[in-house]
Amino acid sequence: MLDEELKKQLSKVASTIAGLSIDAVEKANSGHPGLPLGCAAFGAYLFGHFMRYNPKNPYWLNRDRFVLSAGHGCMLLYSCLHLSGFDLSLEEIKQFRQLHSKTPGHPEWDVSYGIEATTGPLGQGIGNGVGMALGLKILANRFNTDQHELIDSKVIILAGDGCIQEGISSEVSAFAGHIGLNNVILVYDYNHITLDGPLAQSGSEDTIMRYKAYGWDVCEINGYNFDEMEDVFSGLRQNQTKPTLVLLHTIIGKGSPHKAGTHNAHGAPLGEEETKLTKQALGIPEEPSFYVPKSVESFFGERRLKLEEQEKSWQAFYSDWAKSNPERLQQYEIMESRQLPADIEQRLWDVEIKSPEASRNSSNKVIQELAQMLPQLLGGSADLSGSDKTMMGKYGLIAKGDFSGRNIKYGIREFGMSAMNNGLGYTRMFLPFCGTFLTFSDYMRNAIRLASLSKIHVIYQFTHDSIFLGEDGPTHQPVEHPASLRTIPNLHVIRPADNNEVKMAWLAALKYEGPTALILTRQKLPLLEHTNVPYAEGMGRGAYIVKKEKVKPDYSFFATGSEVSLALNVATELEKLGKDVRVVSMPCWAIFEHQSAEYQESIVGGDLGKRVAVEAAVEAGWHKYIGRKGTAICMESFGASAPASELAKEFGFTVESILERIMS
Repeated sequence: MLDEELKKQLSKVASTIAGLSIDAVEKANSGHPGLPLGCAAFGAYLFGHFMRYNPKNPYWLNRDRFVLSAGHGCMLLYSCLHLSGFDLSLEEIKQFRQLHSKTPGHPEWDVSYGIEATTGPLGQGIGNGVGMALGLKILANRFNTDQHELIDSKVIILAGDGCIQEGISSEVSAFAGHIGLNNVILVYDYNHITLDGPLAQSGSEDTIMRYKAYGWDVCEINGYNFDEMEDVFSGLRQNQTKPTLVLLHTIIGKGSPHKAGTHNAHGAPLGEEETKLTKQALGIPEEPSFYVPKSVESFFGERRLKLEEQEKSWQAFYSDWAKSNPERLQQYEIMESRQLPADIEQRLWDVEIKSPEASRNSSNKVIQELAQMLPQLLGGSADLSGSDKTMMGKYGLIAKGDFSGRNIKYGIREFGMSAMNNGLGYTRMFLPFCGTFLTFSDYMRNAIRLASLSKIHVIYQFTHDSIFLGEDGPTHQPVEHPASLRTIPNLHVIRPADNNEVKMAWLAALKYEGPTALILTRQKLPLLEHTNVPYAEGMGRGAYIVKKEKVKPDYSFFATGSEVSLALNVATELEKLGKDVRVVSMPCWAIFEHQSAEYQESIVGGDLGKRVAVEAAVEAGWHKYIGRKGTAICMESFGASAPASELAKEFGFTVESILERIMS
């Protein structure tokens, strides 16, 4: 039990959180006051007592992590971070939902002021938190010793009905139970209200039994009883054996006389009169707005001193560990710095790969070499590692009770996999990659989008990249996916043409501090003569000439992936007819768009004769490079079930078909 004085202080903190949240939403005339009001006491308990963190060093590795999966309730988080002393000023609180503020309408990743994950699309924060917890278990396995428990922190996730109902919560919760993540605590804001009305209108499942079936422990507490919170959470700190769901019984919009306990408190400001009445009910002064009592400031001032001492003790502990474990220290420092070996490009060039070879197999050869170079590299697959070639052969599987491996079997859970992959990236200690067939990237899209928004350093290995995967047919043949992924800002989509480009595609993915999608083939690709160029002259440019015209091109071909060799074969036939031809490999449009105007002009500018794009996917985006009058040899429909050679003839991806089309 907590002493009475502490409980009084936490009650004042809760009122202050509620007041700041109400005022911010009212000033913005936009936002979600219900969750911050309903969970203010729990926020006060977490940040005012339970959690281990240091606002002066928000990157401290052994901090507890709080993920607000129900990101619409972000004023709860912003208020807690401000009061706790993070770099989130009262002025930023006042600028809630305003342009360029640090307090947008849903949290956006920036650990410097305490935001652990970009959340909002419901349920993804649960996936992020499970990924973080998995990462911490792997780190603990690598660095903890019998004498030094260097990493023992918790991940606390606050979720609402929307998070629990979204399918992603099932995927990641089942995984967490299977793998035994006894460092994750999922708190369910159990207020029986969704945005559209009472929960009973859309849900009647037994959530407790559901989570027990996943292999979780489950408990229930009153969201306004600090002693109950302490009893449960102190127990979890000391002896948590399974992932744990905590049903936090709360009242949405608590304190609002006319809106508390209803969906009217969920997604809209309370209004001037209701704000006044709510403040009266909660004992918050009506004026000034954004009121923070001196006693609350003093409380957190004293707490910060204790937290700083806590981290200082850990740092001394770390120093002793470092002296006793030089090999572990070396690996730790490599992972923390995220530095690449100085000779990495040459080492990638030296990887031996037979030819012709499917680019998924080429990538797997590269992965084996990278695994030895980069201890931060973690891989996983959605039950397809034998097909998407993500498995690191010398490194075992991560399993319940054994986190020594580096390969993760996520199961058939693509969306959950991608959100957990983001969570691993959020630790800033891992470079995670995950794989599946390209067509299933649709299941992952929302998480890929958030990775791109946050610029998390993660990698996707998407294989079976076109109609040429063959007999599985149009359900599995991606045609719109390359174009669709290219529309996502900050995402580098790379479709390499051969072994050489695969090697440099991985180098590009390693160098880019953001997400990369590698688009790889099932069918074998020939090794091309002019792709054997340094990174800075080829892949590092995004697009480059692989066959230069002799004088002035009559035809200029622009292609990616398996179609680059096809374009070169067409060029050979055109030259026999006396035509001058340029062929450009364009493995990554996003990298190309960041080159100088002069370089771009040298590749796609000027009079290049008849321009032709060749890609076994929809043509969307190509006319930027080939112009309105250019010819796009692309897919105009879904594919079909047949061997790849027959599909090439059916859809016009043969030398003869292309010659007939461009010369008619």
